[in-house]
Amino acid sequence: MLYLRLITATCFLLWGQLLSAQVLTVNTVTRPPFSMLDDGADTGFSLELLNLLAERLDWEYRINRTDSFADMLGGVSSGEADLAAANISITARREVLMDFSQPIFESGLQIMVQADDVRQPSLLRALLSWDLAAAIGIAFLLLFGGGMVMWAFERRAQPYFDRPLQEAWFPSFWWALNLVVNGGFEERVPRTPVGRVFGVVLVVSSLFIVSVFVAKITAVMTVEAISGSVNSVNDLYGKSVGTIEGSTAAGFLNRREIDYSAYAGLEDLLAGFERGEVTAVVFDAPVLNYYVQQGGHRFGHTVGQPFLRENYGLVFPAGSPLVEEVNQALLAMQEDGSYDALYRKWFGSQN
Repeated sequence: MLYLRLITATCFLLWGQLLSAQVLTVNTVTRPPFSMLDDGADTGFSLELLNLLAERLDWEYRINRTDSFADMLGGVSSGEADLAAANISITARREVLMDFSQPIFESGLQIMVQADDVRQPSLLRALLSWDLAAAIGIAFLLLFGGGMVMWAFERRAQPYFDRPLQEAWFPSFWWALNLVVNGGFEERVPRTPVGRVFGVVLVVSSLFIVSVFVAKITAVMTVEAISGSVNSVNDLYGKSVGTIEGSTAAGFLNRREIDYSAYAGLEDLLAGFERGEVTAVVFDAPVLNYYVQQGGHRFGHTVGQPFLRENYGLVFPAGSPLVEEVNQALLAMQEDGSYDALYRKWFGSQN
């Protein structure tokens, strides 16, 4: 056992010395805000995280910026690169070929649509909305119920309500409706004490009912005014959709059987979107939101909440001895707050 421990310790020592003398090759691809060039300098959330890891682990590395996501991952799986850093989703298919670090960022997919993809408000759509239909249904039930309660109180004292149950339901409803709309009938004032109290309650509550209807119509019209033709994944069917070939977004669209145009890279995708080749883009939420914030709002805006939650990680060749020490360093960064500080720099406070 002693010899085995000595051999193991010697191997780790030699490996550490080898790493200190070796310059690691790190593949990446341009994916703002995770990896990009700023005045010729490599920057971005993932690359700054990599730099913090290198300082802790005493690494020397060089950045190899590839032309495509596939080239970046291909260099790692073949062993030409020691690792890759960008917005790399941790997936089972990739895990078969390579090894991932623990997650470094929680993301998801989102939809971006053209800036002019906004519907004009429509009174007909507002009136046919489910929310308004539910409000009308509840109001009718309340009016019917109130009318029938008044019939029960007044059928022996008020001639208008003096009729059998099978004939009383509509006159009672009509009385309650007129009470709400017109304030009631002077010649059909409740005569019993309980009926009069209940009638006052109905008159006061009618003010609330009318206010609810006005507020509901206003709310529905407001939603119509700010809603576009694409608001969720279900609205993408039949639309001109674009994403990056081989991405997790492409896999999601394939599973949902949504037709899309596949672009080779992010720049091509955004350029096609700006030219109007596609009316909607499905891709990583932080990438699309960064594009909108950096001037892309002239061309489009994101809609809805991120979906298909996924995690990003650093990726290594299968069996790489770098994975364990990177995971230990990432845990240490999360514990001492340095990861949170980097996150806030790029994305603000975490929710």
